[in-house]
Amino acid sequence: MKKRLYINTMGCQMNVYDSQQMQHRLASQGYELTQALESADVILINTCTIRAKAEQKAFSFLGRLAPLKARKPELIIGVGGCLAQQQGRRILSRMPCVDLVFGTHAVARLPQLIERIRRSRCRLADVETSERIDAGDYISEPYPQSDISAFVTIMRGCDNYCTYCVVPYVRGRESSRPPEDILTEIRHLAAQGVREVTLLGQNVNSYGLKEDLCTFDELLTAINNVEGLERIRFTTSHPKDLSESLIQCFTRLEKLCHHIHLPVQSGSDAVLKRMNRHYTVGHYLEKVERLKRACPDIALTSDIIVGFPGETASDFNATLDLMRRVEFDGLFAFIYSDRPNAPAARFGGKVDEEVKKDRLQQILNCQEEISRRRNKALVGTVQKVLVDGVSRSNSEAERRSEDPRDIKYIQWAGRTQSNRIVHFNSDNGEDRRRQVLTGRMMDIMIEKALPHCLWGQPLSP
Repeated sequence: MKKRLYINTMGCQMNVYDSQQMQHRLASQGYELTQALESADVILINTCTIRAKAEQKAFSFLGRLAPLKARKPELIIGVGGCLAQQQGRRILSRMPCVDLVFGTHAVARLPQLIERIRRSRCRLADVETSERIDAGDYISEPYPQSDISAFVTIMRGCDNYCTYCVVPYVRGRESSRPPEDILTEIRHLAAQGVREVTLLGQNVNSYGLKEDLCTFDELLTAINNVEGLERIRFTTSHPKDLSESLIQCFTRLEKLCHHIHLPVQSGSDAVLKRMNRHYTVGHYLEKVERLKRACPDIALTSDIIVGFPGETASDFNATLDLMRRVEFDGLFAFIYSDRPNAPAARFGGKVDEEVKKDRLQQILNCQEEISRRRNKALVGTVQKVLVDGVSRSNSEAERRSEDPRDIKYIQWAGRTQSNRIVHFNSDNGEDRRRQVLTGRMMDIMIEKALPHCLWGQPLSP
């Protein structure tokens, strides 16, 4: 008899991948995914703790599960991810509805943990960690899926110890997967129809160095040869470890997308030093120049933290100056918040919350202006777009329509090499086969630019 599994994934792309691993492992135990909380036999919350808001969101969701648990005592509720690793058994004390707390290194043990709870109705916490990735920690032969794009974790943990970050404390020290396991997983994905993979790691630039495996650029070269795969992306790169050999990959590897996410965090050397980032603004700009020299059309995105302890108005203005100089194609900006175990939580010079909110808005306004200008420059160009599927707005229109056949056009969405979203229309057609364009690489003439997406006309049928 099939059992039903509900997974709520919070946080980063690595959590998305970990949730897929959870689903794949439990599928072999007879669990099938459901989107209905009420029908679930097991509910898993894969949490994030990078920012205080993420932690609050997780506990709020758990609070809403308490009445459901009261109605269904046999329901098993588990909390995984970074919050679970950080708080361990304290979650069991705080949330009586929770049966299982499992850390970031315990995903492979999840089926056994759930079965133990199901049989004995006990409450468990498993937050044991390992210094290395062991055989079996990741499934190299992924569960069949229909997605065009997929995430693949190539390493976990971090050795950088930025003063604002909890990753080394909740995901452990840096450890890389064997390249043959990664390649096996990607070959299986390509055979299932996946056309694009995004390689995940806290600092992919240092992949394999501790274990004396191949280097990251050598891994990219091997993945570039996987038959059926059309695009490769990766995240995240640490500026201090961005090598010339990796930069040259954007020139010599035809499947590597011309896009790099290179977090800068601040435009002030003083702030970067307090963050323990191990580079200066000058070093960062020099890496950007080398990237643009090797690959003139490369798209550059970044992260910025506003309101780090001790950040002055002058420090903040330096960040705005850096943004205008680099002209990022996209940006993730965050308000600094104290995190347990992170050294910056003990720093003086805390910035007022209203000042932080104002600075964040200035960052967002500045980036919107830059993004609009850079997107507008693409009007009139032809972009190669990998079609992800029917756009959300088209699906909404169909739900509102009494007869979907009345809709003349289908609106599709896809992404360029630079990771820009492109929307375009195609004739509805009589059979309305949803997979006819999904996964295709199409040439799109860009006709309109918006701050966060592009609109175009297909040049190929």
